[in-house]
Amino acid sequence: MPPPAEQGLVVRVRVAGVTEPQPTTPPDTATSTDSIGEHAHDAGDDSNVRALPDVPSVEVISRAAVMLMSAAAEKLGLSDEDPDNAPTRDLDEARRLITALAGLVTSSVEYLGPHAGPIRDGLQSLQRAFREASAHPDAPGQGPGEKYTGPVY
Repeated sequence: MPPPAEQGLVVRVRVAGVTEPQPTTPPDTATSTDSIGEHAHDAGDDSNVRALPDVPSVEVISRAAVMLMSAAAEKLGLSDEDPDNAPTRDLDEARRLITALAGLVTSSVEYLGPHAGPIRDGLQSLQRAFREASAHPDAPGQGPGEKYTGPVY
């Protein structure tokens, strides 16, 4: 099975004010790999590297939220033409990811500023998609992340 990026499953998004460029070189063009098969970083290539202290907290939180959203959407099968029969569909995993996203968003909303609205909207969309995907939907307030966000209808 080809990696998610080759299948078109990797989502690259931009959050307003977060403009870090994404890598342009596909991972399979790297010259070496480490002991677990990950692509080794070329010490001479600093074009996409920033020191962690230079990354604003809103960017770290936003990127974590986007990663959780993307992973939850995959686990809901939303990247497939037929989500109900998607091979990647796993509602238990989706529940965990959505709950983690809800906790992150709820605990950091005051720091997200203008990013909070779109991230919250994405979370609610995932919560609704989960409810629609469930054979036996949870009661209002009992769905994934709803203990942090309140009921989503």
